Amino acid sequence: MIKASRTASDREVLRLAGVLVFGAVLATLDTTIVNVGLGAIAHDLGGPISATGWVSTGYLLAVAVVIPLSGWASERFGGRRMWLVSVALFTAGSALCGLAWSARSLIAFRILQGLGGGMMQPIGQALFARAAGPRLGRLIGIVTLPATFAPVLGPVLGGVLVQHLGWRWMFTINVPIGIATIVAAVRVVPADETHRPGHRLDVTGLALLSPGLAALVYGLGARNAVALGAGALALAAYGWHSSRARQPLIDLRLFARRGFAVATGNSFLLGASLYSSMLLLPLYYQQVWHASVFDAGLLLVPQALGSAVALYFAGRIAERFGPRAVLLTGVVLALAGTFPFTQQAPAWLLTVSLLVRGIGLGATTAPGMAAVYAAVERDEVHRAAAVVNVVNRAGGSLGTAILVTVLENQGFTTTFWWALGLSALSLVPAALFPRRSRCAA
Repeated sequence: MIKASRTASDREVLRLAGVLVFGAVLATLDTTIVNVGLGAIAHDLGGPISATGWVSTGYLLAVAVVIPLSGWASERFGGRRMWLVSVALFTAGSALCGLAWSARSLIAFRILQGLGGGMMQPIGQALFARAAGPRLGRLIGIVTLPATFAPVLGPVLGGVLVQHLGWRWMFTINVPIGIATIVAAVRVVPADETHRPGHRLDVTGLALLSPGLAALVYGLGARNAVALGAGALALAAYGWHSSRARQPLIDLRLFARRGFAVATGNSFLLGASLYSSMLLLPLYYQQVWHASVFDAGLLLVPQALGSAVALYFAGRIAERFGPRAVLLTGVVLALAGTFPFTQQAPAWLLTVSLLVRGIGLGATTAPGMAAVYAAVERDEVHRAAAVVNVVNRAGGSLGTAILVTVLENQGFTTTFWWALGLSALSLVPAALFPRRSRCAA
């Protein structure tokens, strides 16, 4: 159970959240904003779209590789220091991407950018969890809020930048925001007490886990059986190694705790639902409604607004009525908001459905994340953050791969039925959550 190291006021915690959110916004937006400009990048730098696609793929693989390292790096060098390093890497990578002279140089700089972006979210979550202490359930919606706006703001902002300023501004715009974030963080983000200079790196675990996770993410996205098999084999070998290592890179023994296992299972399925919808819904509006990328982003605004409202209130409601009730209600609402897309419903009903779906997704996010950190001790927070982010990304990759495969073979109606099924699976871990919140003072 997490306990605050000292009594910090809500104002101090909210100031910290405000700074950490800027980092989350940078990393989350970047996963959606760049896809809009791939055509312009290919035209300007030369080369086919298939090669330019590695501008996105390279970033995602770099994120997958570095997330497992975030827990060890935070404990070895300090969470505050590593968060600042991650923002600096992301900002430097963004500046270099804006100056890229070829597709290969752009891909290389995107990998650098991904190394920073991959660490920002788990380390930021851990820093906030430790500072918030028992108020985590009530306040965690603030730091998870940026993820709900990425599907909306990414395509819209990307479309505006590419159309009026050129594709390089998709990267350059991150630079002043990143610098401002670093300046604010130096003043606001507290030193991390988990700093352990003698904490050794699990080299064997790193050699198995990071490449295995990257191969799995790539195999799912590209539907490459060889990469998928290699990734699964490497992850299985890491599981065997982790059970015997004294200080594993990611401690899988955390899953022996029922609360942690249930919460991370919920995060896996939430990732499958959320990340797959980030791909499916914009494609639906573009291909069925013939909307532009910009208009498709605007059509997703109701879902983002619903999630924002739910994230703000869900933690407080969960403290009063318990996480199980909130999570089950959220899953039911997400199902209700997805169902009309299986029926070719009219436009007004789809708009209302997206609002309902957003409320459902938001209601499952905040209590679920709070439960992850409530199940671990203070000195385990950084490792827990790495685990839950790995699991969440793996769920997102799997969900996206499933829906893309179904979409190519069956069309949108059947694919939305599969999306409905993915959301329905979340009822299982939600039903296993405790009736009442368990927060330490």
